[in-house]
Amino acid sequence: MLANLSQMMYNLADAFFLGRLGREAVAAAAIAFNLVMFVVVVGLGLANAGTTLIAQSIGAGRGDRANFYLGQTTLVLMVGAVLFSFLMTAFGPQILQLMQVPPDAFSETLVYIRIVFAALPLMFMSFVLQAAMQGVGDSVTPLIVQLIAVTLNVALDPLLIFGVGPFPRLEVAGAAVATVIARGLGSIIALTILLRGRSGLRLRPRDLKPDRQGLGVLLRIGLPASFGQGVSALGFTVLQGVVNSFGSAVIAAFGIGSRITNLFIMPAIGLSRATSALVGQCLGAEQYWKARAVVRYATRSILVFITLGMTLTFFYGHSFVRFFVNDPEVIAHGAVMFRIISASVITFALLTVMFGAFEGGGYTKPVMYLSVLRLWGLRVPLAWLFSLRLGFGPNGIWMAMFVSNLVTSALGMGVLKKGRWLRKIEQHETIISADDGIN
Repeated sequence: MLANLSQMMYNLADAFFLGRLGREAVAAAAIAFNLVMFVVVVGLGLANAGTTLIAQSIGAGRGDRANFYLGQTTLVLMVGAVLFSFLMTAFGPQILQLMQVPPDAFSETLVYIRIVFAALPLMFMSFVLQAAMQGVGDSVTPLIVQLIAVTLNVALDPLLIFGVGPFPRLEVAGAAVATVIARGLGSIIALTILLRGRSGLRLRPRDLKPDRQGLGVLLRIGLPASFGQGVSALGFTVLQGVVNSFGSAVIAAFGIGSRITNLFIMPAIGLSRATSALVGQCLGAEQYWKARAVVRYATRSILVFITLGMTLTFFYGHSFVRFFVNDPEVIAHGAVMFRIISASVITFALLTVMFGAFEGGGYTKPVMYLSVLRLWGLRVPLAWLFSLRLGFGPNGIWMAMFVSNLVTSALGMGVLKKGRWLRKIEQHETIISADDGIN
């Protein structure tokens, strides 16, 4: 939870300091955030597959196989990072035009995404460390590395945005440069830890050699989740186009509101990752009853966390928005947004933990189906219908968010109860039925 919370500090720090420049600067970072999240969720989907395979290998007592999957995960993530970096930097203007980015935020958004995406491999290296350490149950090491990087980012933001002392005034570009420098330091530390070995895992050069069988099982588990969540994030990008049609005040409110909501979702993501790792270890050891217990405890725990957070946003959403930008129009839109979506975020937090259970068993197709349904089947068309066709304006977007969270969470609970995620992935890529040996 703390590692994911510190990850959010990159974006919160950018929003806080850029808010001092005006809502156009906040809008630029908000638009870029959706593009960054599209790539991030694809990378995390593949990293989560690595966590599953490493965890099941550890549970089965096969440490050498865990090192092998660490190498294959690193290979896939680095190749993916280079590919995404090239595409996003080369076709940035065309992508922003498709998103209908307003003219007053276009140039600053383009500068921001080109800087951040040029250094994408640095971000993906932290995903490798996270996947490896969580697979063996060590969540402290990624947290420490993340805290070091975030602290540097928060310190550099005001210096490079406003040009304090000898530093140049770079404004929006300064926020991107600060993020890249901080992630660069974190990447160096992560690579050093993996090469030296920690918690029984070591990144070995021989394991970076492409292995057809290893890559096959990694991609078979990782691609459905990556595709589903990537397409879902792309849906957010399309949704951003609907938001953009209402002007910079609504863009800023949506951007700040999304960051605050994501901040409160961080415990769910943390518990989801823990659930994935522990379920994987339990299934690797063929302790199916314990895997079920892990999911029960995780869902009950997140219910406490997220209910408290969303109660605060429901009643005090305007105060949260005002902290980032003191613009009456932005604050008004943000307050209404929180009044509409807060209750549904509770159900989405539960769905996030369920995804961890599915990924722990390598049962990632439901993650793909539900992620695509949430954005493309419900949120995007309903946002267009409610806000533009039926004339509800920005409130129609918030209503679409509410409905999409509620429906997909109910469906996810149905999938969880069927128990098909309770399965062991054998290292020779055979699947043992979850029903075998279960009373």
